[in-house]
Amino acid sequence: MARILIAEDDDSMRHFLTRALQRAGHEVLAVSQGTDALPVIAEGRFDLLLADIVMPEMDGIELAQRAGELDPGLKVIFITGFAAVAVNQQISRPTAKVLSKPFHLRELVDEVDKALAGKLMPSPGTKPH
Repeated sequence: MARILIAEDDDSMRHFLTRALQRAGHEVLAVSQGTDALPVIAEGRFDLLLADIVMPEMDGIELAQRAGELDPGLKVIFITGFAAVAVNQQISRPTAKVLSKPFHLRELVDEVDKALAGKLMPSPGTKPH
């Protein structure tokens, strides 16, 4: 079981992601925006950050970069409703996974499992251990 932090501004999507990952056996905490995620990351140890890219106040890319400063080992998966090709150009670490909405629950759980197994690099802007 992993500790996963979800930062997603859409209430229904946040609830959907939380339930899916809890059913897969993970401990999940969810927040509605990137600015709410940073103090949570600073206070506790998470294995994975699942962040929407487009959020008010702080987007997911900035969140991942700042989270990486707080916890260099934190792995990140981005989710977006926009074309992943355009988004990938903004991400400084090409191995960060981007899931385009809509996605199937099985795809989400598979990508989380891959990230936790070490098949994704830590947060953008950080150095792997």
